[in-house]
Amino acid sequence: MNDTEELVSDYLEIRKLREGLKARYEAEDEELKDAMAEIEAAMLSICNESNMNGFRTTHGTVTRQVKERYFCTDWDNFKKFVELEGSIDLLERRIHQRNFKEFMTERAGEGLPPGVNALREFDIVVRKASSTSESLV
Repeated sequence: MNDTEELVSDYLEIRKLREGLKARYEAEDEELKDAMAEIEAAMLSICNESNMNGFRTTHGTVTRQVKERYFCTDWDNFKKFVELEGSIDLLERRIHQRNFKEFMTERAGEGLPPGVNALREFDIVVRKASSTSESLV
């Protein structure tokens, strides 16, 4: 077995072991999350029934808090609102990678817009061989 054969074989074996480990972890973690959710529901019920914002025990303090999240149901109208108000800070600050790549492809040779940097690096992708593949190296 040459070095490349051994490297790919070892890599695939480690990946398989990691996948198994991750699956076991996620299954056990899900059980623990479910148990915690049941306990949280019971503690929230105690707060609601007693009209309390929390309580203390010898083991710790429980606080009831309001969780508020916002979501958009009409992006076109919201985009118009943001543009009209000049409230760009209502949006998260990140570049949509695929759309930006297409944007740059359409404007090849123009360079990056101000304030944008690019990071390009090589990566390795390993796929398990099909039963009909032959050695390429």
